[in-house]
Amino acid sequence: MKRFTILFSAIWLLLISCKEEKELPNIIMTEFSVGSETPIMQDFTYQNIPLDKPLSFKFSGALDPSSIENGIVFKGQLQDEVVHTFTLVSSNRELLIYPNGLLTPNHIYTLDLMNFKGANGEGFTNTGIRFITEKTDNEIRRIDFHGGKITSTGRYVNTPRFLNATIEFTDNLNEDQNLSDKIRLIGPSTVQLEIFQIGRIVIVKSEVLLKGFSKYQLVFEPGIESENGVVTQNSKTYEFFTVPNFEQSNFPRIPTEELLTKVQEQTFRYFWDFAHPACGMARERNTSGNLVTVGGSGFGVMAIVVGIERGFITRQQGVERLTRIVDFLEGADKFHGVWPHWLDGNTGKVLPFSQFDNGGDLVETAFMIQGLLTVKQYLDESTPNEKTIIDKITKLWEEVEWSWYTRGNQDVLYWHWSPQHEWTMNLPIRGYNESLIVYVLAASSPTFPISKSVYDKGWARNGNMGNGSDFYNITLPLGEDLGGPLFFSHYSFLGLDPRNLSDQYANYWTQSKNHTLINRMHVITNPLGYAGYETYSWGLTASDNHEGYSAHSPINDKGVITPTAALSSMPYTPEESIEALEFFYYQLGDRLWGDFGFYDAFNLTENWFADSYLAIDQGPIILMIENHRTALLWDLFMKDEEVKAGLDKLNFNY
Repeated sequence: MKRFTILFSAIWLLLISCKEEKELPNIIMTEFSVGSETPIMQDFTYQNIPLDKPLSFKFSGALDPSSIENGIVFKGQLQDEVVHTFTLVSSNRELLIYPNGLLTPNHIYTLDLMNFKGANGEGFTNTGIRFITEKTDNEIRRIDFHGGKITSTGRYVNTPRFLNATIEFTDNLNEDQNLSDKIRLIGPSTVQLEIFQIGRIVIVKSEVLLKGFSKYQLVFEPGIESENGVVTQNSKTYEFFTVPNFEQSNFPRIPTEELLTKVQEQTFRYFWDFAHPACGMARERNTSGNLVTVGGSGFGVMAIVVGIERGFITRQQGVERLTRIVDFLEGADKFHGVWPHWLDGNTGKVLPFSQFDNGGDLVETAFMIQGLLTVKQYLDESTPNEKTIIDKITKLWEEVEWSWYTRGNQDVLYWHWSPQHEWTMNLPIRGYNESLIVYVLAASSPTFPISKSVYDKGWARNGNMGNGSDFYNITLPLGEDLGGPLFFSHYSFLGLDPRNLSDQYANYWTQSKNHTLINRMHVITNPLGYAGYETYSWGLTASDNHEGYSAHSPINDKGVITPTAALSSMPYTPEESIEALEFFYYQLGDRLWGDFGFYDAFNLTENWFADSYLAIDQGPIILMIENHRTALLWDLFMKDEEVKAGLDKLNFNY
């Protein structure tokens, strides 16, 4: 029995020894795929491999990760090494290889996997594949306009006027082709291009300087051929925007004070030369025909005062025009003493502003009354024809039923009322916006005043019109975030002097100045990446645009710069506004300056410059430049004793 046990043990040890010495099978590749697709093989070459997909290899067993790095040999058809990375997945049974960047189209590659080891010490059967990449359009991979600045939206702005662009294609180009008929430049000036080709790189230069502050398009036509015969199938266009031509001016340089006078005088012509011939009122815009605007004409009567003082017209001419305007206003349609937004300049009849807005417009009326009270303080009671105008202005002022527009003694003023539609418009005037002057005048009225509670509860919304947040490190006391369009800080303060104006809610000089600075900083920061936004080219407010009309602001930014925004802010930001004025005049004068001063707006991104003028945009330019220079209109309006009483009633300091 003992001998049998010893014999059995010997046989068992021999069997174990034989098992341990038996060689394990080699690991082999079982599958090759690209992305999730298994490519087709033809003539021992995998066909049409995508340029941007990882290469996937699956194996019969798990691999030893340490054996992988030096075992991958990846080469192009010129035996050039292909830079790549790799990773093991699926419990180390699948290898993913990622080429760095795109592979070259229609190009043969080889990829050998050698000397791998199994996770358990298994051997590896060396293997390799050969593949050809897909034939694709020879695409542009990269373009660089040297010296240009790329915005957040990928636009090239501030590109030097000497074009120097580098373009990289996905493949080397056919050196025998002529690219001059495939690459062209579209813009405001005709420019010949110099084109250089090196491998896959094309360099494009302009033979002469491009026009400053302009939009150009570099166009690549179909048919650009690679060295492998692949041609581009589609046109490709790149937009870029040049720097201004600061070396040259559209007009001769003149002293700043002369330029300010020139801008005021040219803009004044809108209200003088282009006024409606029958009534003397301002047309809404330069295409309005017989339609005249009440609010814009309120700015216009103040402009006549400036025109007289600056010597653009004589005092007699100004008085004659003011007489015609006041006589027209006496006979024009009024609704509880309130004029509509628009009137027919021949008949004085209301012209509807919208479907239900064919009656009184309290805000437009306030702009007119602000202007008339300024004129009243300017005229001389000892001169009979001027005394007549003063008396008529007093009558028009006293006829305005401000309290009626509280809609039955509510603690708020309403913007509109119509005999046909009554209060259908249903728009309460609440702050903070351009309408502070409405409440000041309503409180100042000697005949139909409002109480302070209407101001506090309606306009100030029981204090809820405050803001107090910082934008671009600038505190905004009142109103919507980022301040809204800049006309909020213009229209009420053409006559109402903000320099020392404050109440329990805000200091209005701080409000207006900070509003302007925030608006400008938004343009400089340019979060939406528009062209033409610079320290010297700024100002977002209501104006025409390339699509129609809009109240442009930091939260309604369409890429539109409106000259009145910066120019009418001159009292608040004199240096910044004068810098913008000089840029608009000297650099953009050929596109932005016309018979009545600066055109309404421009959008360099859209290559759009307005040919329009609007009364409500032209008026504040004249008036706020004058307030910056002499405070003339502020001083006149603030002399009115009834206005002072109204400000006292509302607890203003001034």
